[in-house]
Amino acid sequence: MKNNIVLIGMMGCGKTTTGEELFKILPDYTYIDIDNEIEKSTQQKISDIFLKHGEQFFRMLETEKIKKFCKNNKKQIISTGGGAFEDKENRTVLQDNGIVIYLKTSPQEIYNRIKSETHRPLLRKDFSVEKVAGIMDKRAKNYEKANVIITTDGKTPLEIAKEIKEIING
Repeated sequence: MKNNIVLIGMMGCGKTTTGEELFKILPDYTYIDIDNEIEKSTQQKISDIFLKHGEQFFRMLETEKIKKFCKNNKKQIISTGGGAFEDKENRTVLQDNGIVIYLKTSPQEIYNRIKSETHRPLLRKDFSVEKVAGIMDKRAKNYEKANVIITTDGKTPLEIAKEIKEIING
């Protein structure tokens, strides 16, 4: 039995806020945000890790955390970073140890949600709806390997969490 609920999708799709809401309505689960765990263990912001050490180093840390938390397989809600599911090893570990849920959000909605944020390393230059759409197009083939796809446009994190709870509880 796969006990973990894994949230994947683009930055700004609501993985963290939905994960937090899901945690409130599934109290027998623990909540893990992979990016937050990386920041805690390195005592650096994700954007600083990208700047100082590069994306490859960040992706290595991300894989280590995914493996560490998936090994537990004890009723966890795991929010991944937007690019985590691009890595084949991460995909395998996450799929083997949980039900993977893709929070699918339109490029325009993502743009509207994160346009004023400054901590997104992949969006530092030339941020636009087109840039978001380009990243999404590259990642779509992997995101769509999820067990479940939920469209999030126009939904609150709580509504999405309730939808996930219904899916989990069958």
